[in-house]
Amino acid sequence: MSQSVLSLKNVNIYQEGKTILSDVNLEVNHGEFIYIIGKTGSGKSSLLKTLYADLALTEGEGKIVEFDLATLKEDDIPFLRRKIGIVFQDFKLLPDRTVKDNMLFVLRATGWVDQDGMDNQINEVLDKVNMKDFANKMPHQLSGGEQQRIAIARALLNDPEFILADEPTGNLDPQTSAEVLEVLRKINANGKTVIMATHDYALLIKFPNKTLKCEDAKIFEVVQRTV
Repeated sequence: MSQSVLSLKNVNIYQEGKTILSDVNLEVNHGEFIYIIGKTGSGKSSLLKTLYADLALTEGEGKIVEFDLATLKEDDIPFLRRKIGIVFQDFKLLPDRTVKDNMLFVLRATGWVDQDGMDNQINEVLDKVNMKDFANKMPHQLSGGEQQRIAIARALLNDPEFILADEPTGNLDPQTSAEVLEVLRKINANGKTVIMATHDYALLIKFPNKTLKCEDAKIFEVVQRTV
């Protein structure tokens, strides 16, 4: 039987006092790959921010990877984020240090201390995204697609159960977007749950999966039309 890794019931999401999404009810099972679509400002990013506790859940019930979002304490947020890998549109790599040092920064910040263990983990995640030879490069020496692969590798460092990707192909050309999505699909095929917010409808047609749409402060499933 599929195991639920995310459950939202009667959730209302606010930002700066404004209702962004209302009456959200959502169940996500382990191993699913789900797209979230919708216009800019429709609530995609606000939903993801709620899931990784950047926005507090103040109304409704929410549980993700066994953490209760409604009662989550500030001290628990780092532990939640060890179980969730987050991939951003703008990569968020530290520009003043190498790929490896970007990775070390994250591992140390999440409690790793053993240098050999950290080195092995970095090699492993870079290998998963075919970037093992780029460990000593600086971010500015990498293309956008290469930086996003590094960002995905960084999201995998703590072997999370869940990957949240917020417009991960938004700054990339179509071919590179498809390559980055293939990386996420491979990660999903290896057992990780993935939710990906996107504007890129071409990718949805090329790689169809369950799709949710944010519109008029609601979120609902849409059926993709086959050509």
